[in-house]
Amino acid sequence: MTRPSAIPASVTARDVEEAAARLRGVVERTPCLHSVTLSDITGADVVVKFENLQFTASFKERGARNRLEQLSDDERRSGVVAMSAGNHAQGLAHHAALLGIAATVVMPAATPFTKVRRTERLGARVILAGESLAEARAIADKLAAEEGLIMIRPFDDAAVIAGQGTVALEMLEAHPGLDVLVVPTGGGGLLAGMAIAAKAVRPQIDVIGVQSERYAAMVATLEGGPQPPGGTTLAEGIAVMEQGNITLPLVREYADGVIAVPERRIEEAIGLLLDIEKTVAEGAGAAPLAALLDQPQRFRGRRVGIVLSGGNIDLRLLSRVVIRALARSGELTHMTVVLDDRPGALGRMADVVGDERGNIVEVSHRRDRPGLEATSAEVGLVLETRDRAHAEAIRDALERDGHRAIIEDA
Repeated sequence: MTRPSAIPASVTARDVEEAAARLRGVVERTPCLHSVTLSDITGADVVVKFENLQFTASFKERGARNRLEQLSDDERRSGVVAMSAGNHAQGLAHHAALLGIAATVVMPAATPFTKVRRTERLGARVILAGESLAEARAIADKLAAEEGLIMIRPFDDAAVIAGQGTVALEMLEAHPGLDVLVVPTGGGGLLAGMAIAAKAVRPQIDVIGVQSERYAAMVATLEGGPQPPGGTTLAEGIAVMEQGNITLPLVREYADGVIAVPERRIEEAIGLLLDIEKTVAEGAGAAPLAALLDQPQRFRGRRVGIVLSGGNIDLRLLSRVVIRALARSGELTHMTVVLDDRPGALGRMADVVGDERGNIVEVSHRRDRPGLEATSAEVGLVLETRDRAHAEAIRDALERDGHRAIIEDA
């Protein structure tokens, strides 16, 4: 029988300071940099904490390592188990391997293969089981009991919370004058840890959590509103419908509120971080910037630190986000052109676009659309353009040449 390690049921600022000492040299001290352009866009004085530059591209390494460091010798020999579909799994697997601790991770059966492969490559035994995170958690709990494994929970664990709180210490050491910290929030581990640490260093600072509107369970609990609808979200890393027994009281005591943001703002924030900061953010990591975009009046004129908590976004999803961002900015334009169905018409249309310095990247050609005259053809164009004004200039040139052209809404 293993002896349980002495992990407290709550967290103090001293716990976070001790976690920082344990993590020194084994977890990246990631950059915390001022962004001139994001400041111009949002009206706030913005500082970005790049936790996507951790080895496993997420802040989750901090809490996992701090918890593992506090295992007894018996517990280390027994091994650990966790339930996770992503960042916690990879952070735990990586640091367990470094410490020579056997790690098992239970992932829902539908977890994307890329996440499974990454976790396995980092040294963990992966068990795919359960149709949901709740079912996977129950299976992990059963394994812990049957095999004598030590459960490492993703957020509702005092040592994990203390480890996550070290993000705030680093931000305030780099930028001691910050007025607000904006923190991605699912189960509340990062928010609770950062709020405890930040208030100890700078009592007047505001620490605000951010959730997707579809998974704003913490908002509902704190404000007494209806439970969120759930569903698909870009911010799957914070798509949590429950709060922890440890995290919720800490958030109530130390944080200054939690706000919800729409999916469109999260998508916009991913695109801006890629375009402006040249960095990849997953949806959860982009949520703090989404809050500044969605509620600018709350942050305008203040010195705001945002936590880019992770960069583990599926490349196919990222490609769709990029394409949609180009369309919104006018750098990629969808246009429908109706022209006379006669020899040379299509070539003439292409010449007009070229003369206006537009680049055709995709063409579709239809003669059978209902309502289209028998002597006409409809051409769908995808064009590379400088901006919306350039797209409008191409449309106007096509119309002067005798075609009907319509720019499709992005």
